[in-house]
Amino acid sequence: MSENKIRLQEGGRLSLAYRELTEVPAGVRDKLAAKVRVLDLSHNRFESLRSVKAFTAINTLVMDNNLLTSHVSFPFLPNLHTLWVNHNAIANLSIFIERVAQSFPNLTHLSMWNNEAAPSYFNGGTLQQYNDFRHYVIAQLPTLVSLDDTVVTPEERAAAKRVYKTRRHAKGGQASRSRRTSSASRRSSTHGSPNGTQEAKATSAPAPAP
Repeated sequence: MSENKIRLQEGGRLSLAYRELTEVPAGVRDKLAAKVRVLDLSHNRFESLRSVKAFTAINTLVMDNNLLTSHVSFPFLPNLHTLWVNHNAIANLSIFIERVAQSFPNLTHLSMWNNEAAPSYFNGGTLQQYNDFRHYVIAQLPTLVSLDDTVVTPEERAAAKRVYKTRRHAKGGQASRSRRTSSASRRSSTHGSPNGTQEAKATSAPAPAP
């Protein structure tokens, strides 16, 4: 690839698509990174985005048809509002979305079609699976305006908050009950009468039959 032929397009758009790249060439980064607003790296072989770190001013990153996984390390890009990662190898939704939330705090548009972590009619997912996927992502990314080219409605955001708030509370309640039970067990075995061990066993024994 001749770096001399690479030119910045109108609106600060830089396309490096269809070049079998695994990283952005150093010469391109040094020459153009500060001027780029839209970076198109689609149809390449990216597994890591370390070379994108220099593009601090971009607002749009297109990574369709690459080799990104759930564990990809994104650079921190506070200006990014649009991310496309369609047709990659993203399998674990919670890990991936956690990384997205940490790296792109102002993200408003996300597209994840044709990833294992994003079930839809494109890859054999059911409508229920797709709705669950949307609710999870929307709950984790409060600034999101659209997901997979579909606008996030107020009703959908409210449903996402309700579903995942309830699940978090349920998990928190179970953990709290577990801690209380463990604490009570320790107290019964270390305090009280010399027969504390027998009392603890009696407490955990099954109730007598009526």
